[in-house]
This record gives sequence, C-alpha cells and structure tokens, in this order.
Amino acid sequence: MNSKKLGILGENLAIDYLKEKGYKILDRNYFKKISAVQKGEIDIVAEKKEIISFIEVKTSSFFSEGADFFPEQRVDFQKQKQLIKLAKAWLLERRRSLDCRWQIDVVSVKIDQSSKKTKIRHLKNVVNF
Repeated sequence: MNSKKLGILGENLAIDYLKEKGYKILDRNYFKKISAVQKGEIDIVAEKKEIISFIEVKTSSFFSEGADFFPEQRVDFQKQKQLIKLAKAWLLERRRSLDCRWQIDVVSVKIDQSSKKTKIRHLKNVVNF
C-alpha cells in the first residue's frame, strides 16, 4: 500500500475511533495558506465536552517503520507551530473566540498489513501554547 492510501486509511480509522469515543467531527482536511510561502492542513477538527480538538493523524505500518517506531514522533516543533496557526485560522473563520477551549491532539495509527490489526493511540493536548 502506498503512503497516500495508508494515510487516508489511517484518517478513516481515526474518524471511526473518535466517533466511538463520543467526538463530534466538525471538519476534515482543513487546508489553509497561512503565509506567502507556507500552507498547511489539519486532518480532523472534532469536539467533545465543549473542547475543540485539532487533530493531526499520523499513520505507519509495522513493516515499513518497525515495531519500535511511533508515528506521533513525526510531529516536530515546526509542525506544532504550524498546527497552532492553522487552529487559530479555523477558529477565526468560524467566528469562534480564540479564548474558547481548544487543544492540539495527535492520533497515532499503526497498521500491521499482514495481520490486518491496528493500534490507535490518542494523545491529547500535546502542544503547550
């Protein structure tokens, strides 16, 4: 499976997981140009208990990355800064206060393609701003 298909599968699994956990999906694949040269995307925007979660989904296969690799390790400082800018842009576009309760989350999806098993981890409020 190529990386684009793997990523789409991971996002779909993350959506199902979040819905099972009581989240309401507000948006998906929110794309925004945030400067003259920088653009970005938030994979999922969801809400639960009046907290808006801006969710980055990271997917990998056991085979390609190894058992000791966790996909969330790919959310580095630069990506965190970008997610904060995108979250603020989303809030402003939706006429929501920047003072409302919101956070940046990561959903890590590991897929074992041979056994068809998945492991999903939801890391909440991973960025301090």
